[in-house]
Amino acid sequence: MEEDYLSSNANNGGNPSDALEQARQRKHAAMLERLANRQHTRRSAESDDSSTSPAFESTSSFLTRFSDSKRSIEAQIAQSRLTPMPETTQLKPQLDAISASISSLEKLVAENSYFLPSYEVRSSLKAVSDLKQSLESLSADLVPKKKFSFKNKAPKKDPALDSNREKKETEIVKPEKMSYTVPDSPGFRNKTREVLVMKFSGSEIGEFTISDLDSCEVRLIGCVRALFVHRLRNCRVYGGPVMNSILFEQVEGCVFVMASHQIRIHHAKATDFYLRVRSRPIIEDSSGVRFAPYCLRYEGIHKDLQEASLAEETGNWANVDDFRWLRAVQSPNWSILPENERIGLIDISNSNLDTRSEEI
Repeated sequence: MEEDYLSSNANNGGNPSDALEQARQRKHAAMLERLANRQHTRRSAESDDSSTSPAFESTSSFLTRFSDSKRSIEAQIAQSRLTPMPETTQLKPQLDAISASISSLEKLVAENSYFLPSYEVRSSLKAVSDLKQSLESLSADLVPKKKFSFKNKAPKKDPALDSNREKKETEIVKPEKMSYTVPDSPGFRNKTREVLVMKFSGSEIGEFTISDLDSCEVRLIGCVRALFVHRLRNCRVYGGPVMNSILFEQVEGCVFVMASHQIRIHHAKATDFYLRVRSRPIIEDSSGVRFAPYCLRYEGIHKDLQEASLAEETGNWANVDDFRWLRAVQSPNWSILPENERIGLIDISNSNLDTRSEEI
């Protein structure tokens, strides 16, 4: 291009040296313009990245809120140890309040775990576990132990009463010490040998609790924000997508077919989980639990899965973290459910007339 310009200028009788200088100036100006445009583009991209990067800001906000709540709970526990021993009637509400604060902190971690780095999730859950142990230690120190005393000879037992008592003891056994407070939210509670159906409408999506069930079948149709499952024995639970998290506490001999962003399992025994989950499932203090992919169907489930951002299978159902097993080898507490032992596709579109059905 420069040679063409010089040739044209020479043919028109111009000075070749002036033409060369002008060509060089034009070339230099074009280069400066390209550099300026490139720098402007780079700055714009950096500005867009900083303005559309909620992960760092959200993580920072979470850590600040988590640290403040953790310090507050630690202060409550420390203050409880320093103050004179209260009456039993005053002690229980005090410990319940601390337990509720720890539950809220654990819920905060669960609801934000989908965007947090994995090491932040582990660190936060470890801190929550330490708080629970501190509360249990405080409860053991403050709750007075029963004094030993001789008792009069027991009267002769009635065999009929003993039979009834043994029958009641075979039902769900509630542990004396609970580290987690069951949320006071809508749900199914204290049922035996029933089929329970809940249909969630799109206008009122909130938390739902399943607690103290024995030999029941539960069908949850539609989306819910959070699900809490506590003290279930020999139950089958089939659920649509959960937008935030599911927390399992003390389940035994059950089958769960669930989909959620985050799933945490405490004190589970001999239970199968068919999951679709965006993050790695977490188990703790569990044994004999097995995992397989999600296998549920009902009318409208594909739309519900898309709205909950769970339409795609991530394969995380097989990537389980056992927080009580820190060795490099496979944890003995969980395994992949063999294909020949898995249940087929479960369709809960139609509910029988004799089932208990609710809609919110």
